[in-house]
Amino acid sequence: MAIAPPTTPAPKTNRIGLSVLDYKGGKTTLCAGCGHNAISERILEAMYEMGVKPEHVAKMSGIGCSSKSPAYFMSRSHSFNTVHGRMPSVATGAILANTSLLNLGVSGDGDTASIGIGQFVHLMRRNVPMIYIIEDNGVYGLTKGQFSATADVGSKLKTGVINDLPALDTCSMAIMLGATFVGRSFSGDKRQLNTMLKAAIAHRGTVMLDVISPCTTFNDHEGSTKSYKYVQEHDEPIQDINFVPAFEDISVEYDEGTTVEVKMHDGSRLHLRKLEEDYDPTDRVKAMNRLNESHRGGEVLTGVFYVNTDAPSFVEMLNLTNEPLATLPESVVRPGREVLEQVMEELR
Repeated sequence: MAIAPPTTPAPKTNRIGLSVLDYKGGKTTLCAGCGHNAISERILEAMYEMGVKPEHVAKMSGIGCSSKSPAYFMSRSHSFNTVHGRMPSVATGAILANTSLLNLGVSGDGDTASIGIGQFVHLMRRNVPMIYIIEDNGVYGLTKGQFSATADVGSKLKTGVINDLPALDTCSMAIMLGATFVGRSFSGDKRQLNTMLKAAIAHRGTVMLDVISPCTTFNDHEGSTKSYKYVQEHDEPIQDINFVPAFEDISVEYDEGTTVEVKMHDGSRLHLRKLEEDYDPTDRVKAMNRLNESHRGGEVLTGVFYVNTDAPSFVEMLNLTNEPLATLPESVVRPGREVLEQVMEELR
């Protein structure tokens, strides 16, 4: 009697029929144990679980270890590696040219908080519809581990040098400037980061996520405030986060007053169960005050600090057509001679 050969089970697919392999990227060249690799894995998982088509994603980055990350996930997506600190302006142009794409920017604490701080400011204030991730390790990994602008006062380098300068808090800045979804996570917290990324995909405005991502080569030692051990010991989640996608018919029960429910732009629901009784993530002032308190107490505050689904995005403020500008015919995007003559006449 002939024995049938074993069959290989078909790979598991998501709601649009794609497998996890369809979201893979190139092999990482970052150091073993680098937190950036964990962030890439969470991005890959979130995109797969949300059923985002890779070809509908535009990945943007600047310069630095963090800015190499987009090469390690979703090879089928559009991708552009800009010059140092200039990713926000390139991303803004890409979004205006094609509003149908999901724009994902990956930066670092040097790329954002030093050379790119001016561009960061204007991206936040415009509420450009994109996900902006800072892979934050507190040092310049490509230039041998000097302190970056997000390094905490009192943090120590492997050489023994102590940082005397105050840190920039990119989350406080983003909230103050106008970003509409701001949070912080830790590359070692799979569940929290995955949930926040899925909520970020459902948001239509500027999502700014500062992710503490330890540098195993230059900043994972005793005395560093961005090492795996330090963050694990000082991590202070502000809420327990759950996310229910719009395509899943799931009801969640919770006691009144214990949880803030935020309805996202695509109909998904973000549930933020309070771990601090009076914290309200829809209150901008409370969010900034709580962040300031965390610095005084040496806490690494994580969670969704602020979310606003009512503010208009940059695209809405400009009253752009829903059709991607890149697809419009020249007759629509290029003014005729009569328009030019009218403008010249007005300037006489």
